[in-house]
Amino acid sequence: MTLSVGEKVSLPSHGPCVIGAVVNKQVGGTSTAFYRLAPLEDNGGELFIPVDKITGLGIRQLLQKTEIPKLLGRLSQPGKSVPPPSTARNWKQRALDNGKLLASGAAADLIQIVESLSDLHETKTLAPHERQTLERAKKLLVCEISEVLGQTRGAVEEQIEKALQARKAG
Repeated sequence: MTLSVGEKVSLPSHGPCVIGAVVNKQVGGTSTAFYRLAPLEDNGGELFIPVDKITGLGIRQLLQKTEIPKLLGRLSQPGKSVPPPSTARNWKQRALDNGKLLASGAAADLIQIVESLSDLHETKTLAPHERQTLERAKKLLVCEISEVLGQTRGAVEEQIEKALQARKAG
């Protein structure tokens, strides 16, 4: 995978980022080339990814506009299928499963976290770490969808909440 300066990509656990310049840094006495990525999330900052290690990190292109209605539609459907692994009875197994999904950075995995933890929240109070996982998954989705659609994050949050309300009603 070759990245171009100015291109927007999604980095697992960090969400959408814009590719900055390729910079050389001294590491262990040798010069190494790094992509400088600027996360588009509110907290900003910079990430440096070695150019020669880019393929194994799960970096992907942002969602296409045409994929977003399908994702939101999935989120609005009542959970009638086989429960996802993150609804396991054991909180420890749920945490492991959700951690893997969050680390993948795939939009479908983030949606699965939001679905399963939102459904679980309907039947019991979520533990603090589960609430944090749910909020993190939502935040990553909101950031990417708002970037792709050119909408405010508040508008996208409303769309996600509306889909979750439709899920409850169904």
